[in-house]
This record gives sequence, C-alpha cells and structure tokens, in this order.
Amino acid sequence: MKSSSPADGAFALRDGALHCERVPLEAIAQRFGTPTYVYSRAAIEAAFRSYRDALAGRPALVCYAMKANSNLAVLDLLARLGAGFDIVSGGELARALAAGGDPRKVVFSGVGKTEEEIAQALAAGILCFNLESVAELETIERVAARLGKRAPVSVRVNPDVDPKTHRYIATGLKSNKFGVAWSDAVALYRRAAKLAHVEVVGIDCHIGSQITELKPYVDAADLVLDLVDELQRDGIRLHHVDFGGGLGICYRDEVPPAIGELIAALLARVDARGHADKTILVEPGRSVVGNAGALLARTIVVKRGAERNFAIVDAAMNDLMRPALYDAWMDVQPVRPRDSGAIVCDVVGPVCESGDWLARERALALAPGDLIAVMGAGAYGMSMASNYNTRGRAAEVVVDGDRVYCVRRRERVEDLFAGESVLP
Repeated sequence: MKSSSPADGAFALRDGALHCERVPLEAIAQRFGTPTYVYSRAAIEAAFRSYRDALAGRPALVCYAMKANSNLAVLDLLARLGAGFDIVSGGELARALAAGGDPRKVVFSGVGKTEEEIAQALAAGILCFNLESVAELETIERVAARLGKRAPVSVRVNPDVDPKTHRYIATGLKSNKFGVAWSDAVALYRRAAKLAHVEVVGIDCHIGSQITELKPYVDAADLVLDLVDELQRDGIRLHHVDFGGGLGICYRDEVPPAIGELIAALLARVDARGHADKTILVEPGRSVVGNAGALLARTIVVKRGAERNFAIVDAAMNDLMRPALYDAWMDVQPVRPRDSGAIVCDVVGPVCESGDWLARERALALAPGDLIAVMGAGAYGMSMASNYNTRGRAAEVVVDGDRVYCVRRRERVEDLFAGESVLP
C-alpha cells in the first residue's frame, strides 16, 4: 500500500497557496516570522492512532521514539492519547515527564546510560531499561543495589539484519554500536536472571530507521522470537516483546508499508510462534511526526552562477541537518507557486559551509521574499537543530484546524550566550 505524499492531508494547496490544515502558511510567516517549524495536530494524532488501533484488542504499548521530535506540545498530545515513550537520555526522560508522560510507560534505550541517568530513571519508576552491553548490566545492578531498588530490564538484541537504509541510521548490523549480538543474548539473560537487583521483563530489537520494506522487520522478529523460545526453555519467561520502530515515510518516491500492514505482519509472527500472551511494544518516531511537519522559510536572494543557480533562504543546515548529514532528499514547495519563471537551482542557507544545503537541482520559480516549505520535516528537524554561526533556532507552531499555537518561541541572539562569561 502506497503511503501518502508529504503534501497530502495536513499540507495542501488552497486558493493558490499552501495551507497547514485550514491555516495559510503565509499567515504563519507573517505572525511568527521565518524560519518556523509548522506541525499539524491532526496528522500527528492520526498517525499515532494508526499504531494504537492496529494493536487494539491485545496487550500492547506504543512508545513514541521522542528523539524524532521532542517538543513538549508534541509529547503532550501523544501522552493524552496513551502513548509511552522511548527515551535515550536523562534529558528526554525529564521532557517526557514534564509533558505529562507516565514513567511506567517509558523504555530507556541507548548505549551510554550514565549512573546518574540510571538513578534518575529508577527514581521515576520507568517500565524498563533496554540493555545494550554486559557492562551496562553491571552498572544497572550496582546503581539499583545502592538505591535499594530492583531494575526492570530487557536486552536489546542485534540480529544482524540489513534494514536497507542509510548506513548512519542502520542499527541492527554486526558493525553497529547498538545492542547485544544475537549469539550472546541468551548468556546475558542468564547472567541477568541471577542478579539480586535486576528483574528480566522483556526483549527488545531495533534494526534501523526509514525502513521501507516489511521483510527486514519480519526476519528480525523471527530471530527475536527464536530467543524468546530458548529463554522459556531455560525458565526465563518474558513479559513483553519490543519490536522497535524505524518505519519509513514518503519523502520523494518511497513506498513504505502502511502502519497497519507492518503491525499485522508482526502480530502474525507472534501468534504463529505461540506468543500471543506477550505484551507487544513498538517504538515509532519518524512515522508519527515526519509528514506532520514542514519547515517554513523565506527566500533572501536568487543567485545565478556560472555553473549552478542558488536560491538562498533564511533556513540553513543548523535548522535542518538531514540533507547535509544524510544527503537526504527533502521536498521543497513554494508556498504560493508561480506559473512561470522556474529555473533549476540549489536551495541553500546562509551558513558558511558548502555543505549548507536543503535541496539540490530543483526547478523552482522564486523571487526574493517568496516563502518555501520544506516538507516531511516533522522528524529529525528541530530535534537535531543547532546554533552554528550563532543562529537562533527556529520557532515551532502547532496548527489545530484554524488555530495556531506557538509551542516554542524563536531563540534570540542574547539567549545564545546568556550562560557564557568573559575572563576577568
């Protein structure tokens, strides 16, 4: 089943201009300036409900991978819908709790959890830690003993399955830093089961991000369920099986499976293997927020060069890192399209780097002052933004029908050095 285009639904042309839900992007730029991230409440909620509804009728939990977009308003919307959260730092735990998240629905992933973060999570009462190494198990046992607690854990298994995605966002191969090798997992479970301050509760797997095929998921699921079978024969019974996240979205011409199709395929394997009694966890991120967001920017100048033309806009690599970091293709749409005058150009920002680009070789009709929208920017946009070149990060707004809410004000230059000081 083909996923919808980035501009379908949440973002659409009406009366000759691009809207988010029922609000013209021109009105948002006039009110909040540019660059600004614009999110559709309806699109975020619809994507989350697709996961929740596909799991209806059985014990399950959808843990939003908040590294995709950790704005408090986004987290709050999802918490209201019953979401749990997949976190990778103590800071993300603090954000989830500040947004009203239930700590009993939080899973803590990541290869470098510090003792302070582990203690913070134990004090909050999270659902479980996803173990990524023997050393981490020993650290968790030590911290839990010191605090007089018993830490719930699952092992993040690395099944060496190729997710067929960008090498930077593949996480389930032998060469990746994540997880415990499939062949070592049972030994780690046996070790964990003997510890006084650790409780084994589940198993976890995450093979990558922006995955557009079902087969890698199903292959990884079968390997995980093989381990569940072996652990049960050892007398180690698990409460939950966490299949991770990573479902791709349509940026250009990708055809990822529909959310319901993915969940159905995973549940079919669980049932066929005799594990329908297990609670199922999934950790979606990009597929919940990616196509619900766009980066709104204004054209500064159109520069014609000897070999290339450039549309220089006021958004840059510090606002949206995906093109520079992953060589990612992002759809760029004029907010008010012109009928003629298009030239092939690169869409670039003002940052002092040749790697500062948002799109390459696009046929666009733009003039100074024209607005553009970079589509599919709801995931790994603002959450990866920086202050490079002393640039304040963008504003963020959520559109709810015909209403607009500023959920993060634009950073001012004085904010950027407020914590610094000169030498005496």
